Amino acid sequence: MKATITSIELKGPLKFFALSSTALSIIKQLKATNCKDFKKKGIWTKHYTMTLWNNESELKEFAKSGAHLDAMKKRNFLFGAAIINFVPLRQKKV
Repeated sequence: MKATITSIELKGPLKFFALSSTALSIIKQLKATNCKDFKKKGIWTKHYTMTLWNNESELKEFAKSGAHLDAMKKRNFLFGAAIINFVPLRQKKV
């Protein structure tokens, strides 16, 4: 399993509205994938996301397509900073 944790800081408070619109499209895309779990949290200019994937290929397929790819093309307009961490997870043996 693979988890991604993203921290986004918007360039300014008014970018929140553009981020919200973009996020709705990304969430719709995400729900059509095999993503195991998704969490989001944020207020005003600081936002965080966490996604949990079965494998790295599913994660990459999502990241390089659709609404997510469109958002990455606009990132210089929206984000002052974005930090993405990829965390490999081991499943517990029962």
